[in-house]
Amino acid sequence: MTRFILSFFGAIFSVITLGVMAVALSIGAVFWIYGRDLPSHESLAQYTPPTISRIYSQEGQIIDEFAQERRLFTPADQIPDLVKQAFISAEDKNFYEHHGYDVRGIAAAAFDAVRTRGRDVRGASTITQQVMKNFLLSGDRKIERKIKEIILASRLEETLSKDKILELYLNEIFLGQNSYGVTAAAQTYFNKSLSELAPHEAAMLASMPKAPSDFHPVRNKQRLLDRRNYVLREMRENGYIDTATYETEVSQPLRSVQNGDFEPYQKSLPPRDYFTDEIRRQLTSEFGEGEFFSGGLSVRATLDPEMQVEAAQSLRIALEDYDRSLGRWRGSGKTIPEESLGSEEDWRAALASVPIARDIDLESQWLPAVVLEVGDSQMRLGIEDTPDTAERPSVVPREDISWIRGSFADNFKRGDVVHVRAMVTDQDGTFIRWTLRQVPRVQGAFMAMDVNTGRVIAMQGGFSYQNSVFNRATQALRQPGSSFKPFVYAAALDSGFSPSTVIIDAPIEIDTPQGVWRPKNASNTYYGPTPLRTGIEQSRNLMTIRLAQEIGMDTVGRYAEKFGVYDHMGRVLANALGADETTLYKMISAYAMFANGGERVEPTLVDRVQDRYGRTVYNHEYQKGNERSCLDCADPNLPPGRGPDIRNNRDRIMDAVTAYQLTSMMQGVVQRGTASRTVNLPVPTAGKTGTTNDAKDVWMLGFTSNIVAGCYIGYDTPRPLGRGASGGGMCGPVFNRFMLKAVEKYGGGQFKVPPACNFLNMDRFTGARLGPDASGPNVVAECFRSGEEPLFGIQLDGGWAMSGNFDMIQPDGSTRPREVTTSTGRKATVGPKASFGTLSSGGLY
Repeated sequence: MTRFILSFFGAIFSVITLGVMAVALSIGAVFWIYGRDLPSHESLAQYTPPTISRIYSQEGQIIDEFAQERRLFTPADQIPDLVKQAFISAEDKNFYEHHGYDVRGIAAAAFDAVRTRGRDVRGASTITQQVMKNFLLSGDRKIERKIKEIILASRLEETLSKDKILELYLNEIFLGQNSYGVTAAAQTYFNKSLSELAPHEAAMLASMPKAPSDFHPVRNKQRLLDRRNYVLREMRENGYIDTATYETEVSQPLRSVQNGDFEPYQKSLPPRDYFTDEIRRQLTSEFGEGEFFSGGLSVRATLDPEMQVEAAQSLRIALEDYDRSLGRWRGSGKTIPEESLGSEEDWRAALASVPIARDIDLESQWLPAVVLEVGDSQMRLGIEDTPDTAERPSVVPREDISWIRGSFADNFKRGDVVHVRAMVTDQDGTFIRWTLRQVPRVQGAFMAMDVNTGRVIAMQGGFSYQNSVFNRATQALRQPGSSFKPFVYAAALDSGFSPSTVIIDAPIEIDTPQGVWRPKNASNTYYGPTPLRTGIEQSRNLMTIRLAQEIGMDTVGRYAEKFGVYDHMGRVLANALGADETTLYKMISAYAMFANGGERVEPTLVDRVQDRYGRTVYNHEYQKGNERSCLDCADPNLPPGRGPDIRNNRDRIMDAVTAYQLTSMMQGVVQRGTASRTVNLPVPTAGKTGTTNDAKDVWMLGFTSNIVAGCYIGYDTPRPLGRGASGGGMCGPVFNRFMLKAVEKYGGGQFKVPPACNFLNMDRFTGARLGPDASGPNVVAECFRSGEEPLFGIQLDGGWAMSGNFDMIQPDGSTRPREVTTSTGRKATVGPKASFGTLSSGGLY
């Protein structure tokens, strides 16, 4: 009997032993099979998560951020213990005890799944397993993925410390609202840093990993509150907070940015504009899209925020003034349907969702509004984020649309979305009334930069970035018109001409494949023999064409390409008048080389770029051609009060004397030429206006001794701006408004005179040499190259004779009198006629 009993139990023991061995072998085989081709967990030791790239102003203020995943990486030792404890309590309370997987948690999850027959399938993943899932595996709920998780988690625990694993988890995890990691989430939900979080706020963040979309602070507020309180309870049970703290924290209401309890972080940033978007465009091209959007770059921009505001204001004033002068209301093209206008709550919600520009600040902030009632004497509006009160009634009176053709009923209907701004007194800003505004259809661009370093201090690529992201300063190809003429004159001056060289201003006929071209001056008059100085001051087209023909369009083209105005300029005479297309960005860069004495300067919107580790990966000053060296910084005997001698290493692309001669001639444009009526600065200023055929584009570019700036205005699809439109009249005031502020901030001085300049008094009307004591409005001191004997009395016409007789207009607008016999036999005095017999052609007709 005893033997039977022992044999029976021995058999049972053998079966159990064999069963356990079989199960163990099966489990081992499963783990061996699934563990063969797993991704390497060791790569996580060198893992660098995608993080936000930030752009800073000169003053170090954040002005924009770019990211595909909004993440701010924070090392484990900088994450407060409170935040770590909240997530450990919510996700893995045995984190510091297990070896990557929690057997008790797995068993409890399996029991629940069996008990509920699969209805309640909850995860049992540890934080380590979640790290492996987030980084190396997919998120599907399959037994194969769980097995792989356990294998990789146990391997990871042998490789990395617990704190490093927690660091990876807290920086990688998605917490909703495009926030990845706890630092970005704290900013998104509370606009706070991690160290500023209270326990109930840390617990709210720790509630999110389970399913961020199911715990939205607005849509699922109660569910999130219950989950937050559960996390607080777990923190108390785990000993991380005491009972008194728990009672205090659990009684706190659920507050967040999304519920309007805190100001959103984005509100502290200026609206994205053309400047930072252009930085994105350029750095994406330089570093690649992946690196820019996820590399955690710190970009120090050249932007001067104060001057950027001035640039936007100056351009917007000109565009709006022109638009209102047309007297037409076009509106925004946006409407709200009648069914959304029933109550204030309805129209406010509808208005908030309308995609319309909200970044316009001109005199005061422009606000979106919806037309609620159209009357004869006034129109009632619903204005975004603005209550309708007795002190500030949301109405617009009839007098406000006196500039528009027609009445309220002719131009507006209920549901129209419009812009309005508050009209206030100049003295104390007291509210007067609301006034209607519209984004102009005409567009333009403005840009300003340092002539010596190429640092762009302001760039406005249109009226409103939110209305149109197309950057007209860098992307719009436009005809520069007469603003291109300085490059023709520069080529001539470098070819041996002088500011006093006389060119014939007379009619020209040119045979082209399209027919005979008869270019004209803007004034439709002809002035005969005229010095180069007067030709550029008064922007004479015929003189410029004859000059270009004289020196050759090949020479002009090489100069334009050398200055970077064009990559390949067509060698046709029309291009001497700016018929080829270029950008404002290139024109500003080229004009800077006139201002700095003829040295190459590359424009930049970025001073420095650092990677996520603080290493400098780009520095504008270290780029080839931008280097500067100090010749005597190490000299211990440097006299007191004398600064060190710092030299640059820039390429010279233009003779210094030529640059000064051209600058002096362009000063004449501002003093008495085409810009004299609108540009008036307290420091020496040079510039050139430009107006294309039919005034489709108007330009003004100019510079002081340290700042170059410029503007163009025109329709995106070129069409005439109308009679009387000109560069001096429309862009001149833009340039002047901005430069008044720039001079106030950056100063300005005399243009540097090269040592090789030899000055002689000349008559700017005739090009004749005058004595050293000559004075009067016709006298100008011209720079001639030392050692070169200036030639006088030579008149050049580019190889064309006159096409017929014409009146020779004098500088004061009159003609020289001469006596003639009329058909009645009487004597009369008329202006003289210049003809082929009175002026030598100097070449073939």
